[in-house]
Amino acid sequence: MRKSVKKSRITASSGNVFADLGFDSAEAQVMAMRTDLMIALEKAIKAQGMTQNAAATLLGVSQARVSDLMRHRADKFSLDMLLIFSARLGKPAKLHLAD
Repeated sequence: MRKSVKKSRITASSGNVFADLGFDSAEAQVMAMRTDLMIALEKAIKAQGMTQNAAATLLGVSQARVSDLMRHRADKFSLDMLLIFSARLGKPAKLHLAD
């Protein structure tokens, strides 16, 4: 008895995983921005050697919220909130509109 072998098909990414998953273009852009900002915030917190409790105090949120941030729970944060966190970490974000 032979097992059937499925052939894999590789599809090139558009550069935005959320667009690739079928989200509306505008929504996919916002989701990608939130994700990129969360990763940058996580790196900044780690680079400063902060504990989650210290980061929570600086950001003005609970340690549980920082845990959500560090675990990239993007659904828990608005883009506005992430921009506030960025400013409080001394890393104010700037927006650049593509031509």
